[in-house]
This record gives sequence, C-alpha cells and structure tokens, in this order.
Amino acid sequence: MRQVQFIGSAIYRGSVYGPRHPLSIQRVPAVTDLCRALGWLPPERYRTSPRAKPEALTRFHTDAYVAALRRAEAEQAVSDAVRDRHNLGTLSNPVFTEMFRRPATAVGGGLLAAELVAGGGAVYNPGGGTHHGMPDRAEGFCFLNEPVLTILRLLEMGLDRVAYVDIDAHHGDGVEAAFHGSARVRVISVHEARRWPFTGALDDTAGGAAINLPVPRGFNDTEFEAALDGVILPAVEGFAPDAIYLQCGADALAEDPLSRLALSNNAHRLAVRALRPLAPRLIVSGGGGYNPWSVARCWAGVWAELAGFAIPEILPEPARAVLGALCWSRRGGPSPVLLTTLADPPRPGLLRDELRAAIGQLAGRLA
Repeated sequence: MRQVQFIGSAIYRGSVYGPRHPLSIQRVPAVTDLCRALGWLPPERYRTSPRAKPEALTRFHTDAYVAALRRAEAEQAVSDAVRDRHNLGTLSNPVFTEMFRRPATAVGGGLLAAELVAGGGAVYNPGGGTHHGMPDRAEGFCFLNEPVLTILRLLEMGLDRVAYVDIDAHHGDGVEAAFHGSARVRVISVHEARRWPFTGALDDTAGGAAINLPVPRGFNDTEFEAALDGVILPAVEGFAPDAIYLQCGADALAEDPLSRLALSNNAHRLAVRALRPLAPRLIVSGGGGYNPWSVARCWAGVWAELAGFAIPEILPEPARAVLGALCWSRRGGPSPVLLTTLADPPRPGLLRDELRAAIGQLAGRLA
C-alpha cells in the first residue's frame, strides 16, 4: 500500500487574510516546518498541491461566484454589488493577495488526495477543511468548500458511500447543505452549541443525511471520548463507507480564541486512530484553529498518528525553534509547554448530564 502522503504548498507561506484577521497566523507552513524539523516529512511523503481549475470548482460553486472570486483577486477590490451578492470583501472574508489562488490550491490538494486514496490508504491535506463555503457565497473565512468538492470527486470516482466527520468547534454548515438528503454521504458533526453559524441542532438531520451533536462550553477529553464511542464511531461503522473524510479543525482546543471548548490535542489523534480502521480510504484535513502554537502542535500530532511516528516527550531543539519563531499579534507569547512539547497533557472532566442525554438520544436514533 502507498505510504501516507502529506499535501502542502508554498502558497500558504506568508499568506494572511489581513493583520487583524484571525487568519493572520501561519498554520500550514508551521505544521510543515515542524514535521520537517522532527524528521517526519521526507521527500517521498510530501506532495505539492496543484491548484484546482475553475471548471473543477463549478462542480459545487456557481460560475458567477468563481468568476467574481477570481476578479476580486486580480483587482484587489470588489464592488458593493459583489460584496452583497457573494459576501466577498467583508471583515470575515476580506480581499487579500491570494484570495482565489490559496483556496483553489486547498481544493486542488483535496482533489489530489481523492486520487491518491483511489486504491486505498490515507492522505493528509492540512490546508483543506474549509467547510463553511456556500455555492454562491464565501462564509466563515471559507472562500471555497474543499470538503464538498473532495467528496464529490470521491463519488465521481465510483465510490458508493463517504462518511464526513467534523470535529471543528464550528458546525460544518456548507457540507451539510451540500449533501442534504443524500443517501451516499453521511455528515457527522460535533461542534460547540450556540456558536456561529448557529446551525447543527441535535434534531437537525438534513433530510436523513446528518448526525449533529452540539456540545456545551468546556467540552473536555472525557466527553469527547463519550461522543466518539457513543455517536461518531457507530454512525460511521453503521454506514459502512468506502471512504472517510475527517475534518480536524484545531479550534476546539482549550487555547483557541474563537471557541470555549477545552479539548487537548490528544482528542484529535484519538479520532484519527479510531476512524482509520473503519474504511479502506481516509482523508484528513485541517480546518479552524486560531492559536498558532496549538494549531501547529495539534496538526503535527495528527500527521504523526497518520504516518506512524512516535511523539517525543520533549521536542528537540530544531522543532522548538520552529515553534519559538511563530508570532501572534492578538496575544503575547505562549506558555513554555507550547514551545517544548507536542502532546498536551490529558484534559479529563465530568461527563455532564445534558451531554450524556444527547449522546443517548443520537445512539437511539442510530440503533
């Protein structure tokens, strides 16, 4: 079987949404550099992402939207009409230098991942996971919906069923909307309740295609394991998918500024470990995550889990140097543990009654 592949690109290096935007940080470059510093990314494991062509993007997005996005990048400006219609040039979805090329490269990475797992195996595309994009609009920092386009490609390749699992702090509304009522795609999302985009309620089934578990603030490792064992794994196993797509957003970690959840990065590696045996093909992406140190550590750990590398207890100097060089205009420096280790200490806690009841309700629906 082909070795697990890591998909990256130089397009991410130095690319930011703007100095005040949550995506002013370096994420894919940081995880790439960290994995290289650890000796985990030899040339034969690394694939450069192609850029998806406009015609590939219109499998989900409208012609008018793709044209408007390309024009906005070329002109570095949008009209009021384009802003109103396509949600471009807003605080969340600003005009910036690579606003078409960067998301199109993320999609290209997803399409390449689909090709690479055609015969089985696993691929990591940390630049992907942009799960809020809508056919005619940018939403939630997502200009294009890479997960949707990647899943559509898997189905076009002849796969019968794909399970989409989303552990980002924010509900993957764009993916759910794309596959509403589908019998071929099962959308499973664990996300913070009462947080933007304020979708993904417990009783939201998207016409039978979705299983949603909104979780309370302070969601901890104990509760994540209960959700994994009680909802995610049975939902995937019962669907018997030909492929699994795992959106591994890092914004559910305790250090993230855009959620109020309390996971350690052990949860993300546990999800990879538990899901991998359930289908012959696995694609793992990034997603949310807005603390540069916690994202880099989490996603590097995901790669270690996928590719079979042992995580050192204390990082060697080259890896510490990568983390030490990161900066974040929103906050001061990180705690020393974020500069010297990769795996968080576990963050266990109580399994609260409200969450236990929600897991039980969904388990009953799956039975």
